[in-house]
Amino acid sequence: MKIRAGYTLTYQCPKPTPMLLCLNLHPSRRPDLLTPQVITFAPAIESWDYSDSFGNICTRITAPQGELTISTEFVVYDSGKPDHVPFDAVQHDIRDLPDEVLVFLLGSRYCETDRLDDIAWSLFGTTRPGWPRVQAILDFAHARIRFDYQMADRRRGAFGGYSDQVGVCRDFAHLALTLCRCMNIPARYCTGYLGDIKVPVSDAPMDFSGWFEVYLGGHWYTADARHNVPRVGRILMGIGRDATDVAISTQFGPAELTGFEVVTEEVSE
Repeated sequence: MKIRAGYTLTYQCPKPTPMLLCLNLHPSRRPDLLTPQVITFAPAIESWDYSDSFGNICTRITAPQGELTISTEFVVYDSGKPDHVPFDAVQHDIRDLPDEVLVFLLGSRYCETDRLDDIAWSLFGTTRPGWPRVQAILDFAHARIRFDYQMADRRRGAFGGYSDQVGVCRDFAHLALTLCRCMNIPARYCTGYLGDIKVPVSDAPMDFSGWFEVYLGGHWYTADARHNVPRVGRILMGIGRDATDVAISTQFGPAELTGFEVVTEEVSE
């Protein structure tokens, strides 16, 4: 299948403001592009890309004083298959994990393992290691948090999601992946596109989506606590320890997001 995706973002800056953008497709999905994915700026400004420590393709700019519009649109090939569920994937002993995976066991800005460790072991200590344990965590986070777009809070971490019991997709992801880390399962945050493909169309405005991946049996597997069912058409943009590492923009000065539109839809043949 083919998916058309893209965005139009508008920022207002009272003065020139350096920014980092995580708005490119992840390198793992670039071979699937059927049209170029190029970020455009209005007015035209200088920009350059670099690869961060997680392998994401990020963009550096200095937003000018006034209004800046950032946009892209592309078509990408997708298998049309739902997320793979690795029912038999085994959990590694920590001593057997690759060195580069260990960072995804540690606490981070939005993943307070120290505050959830005892809770995690009391809830999941008797579950079967491997995917059954991950599924138990997904079921818990899915039931624990009520989705409410109006309750988004960029300051809320995993413990806040557990306590407040409300949030958006990133809160589901932060809570579930933190519980996985507490149970010695490496987990990393993901952001990207996830349209209403092969599911009922939502009335909510389209947005970027947050989910996570777990490392089991020598592979990374998709896990989605918000939807808690395999989905079709997931397009990865970035991975990191948590939402800090894959924020759509990180600005070093005043900048207000005044326009936001995301498109993700299947292209009719």
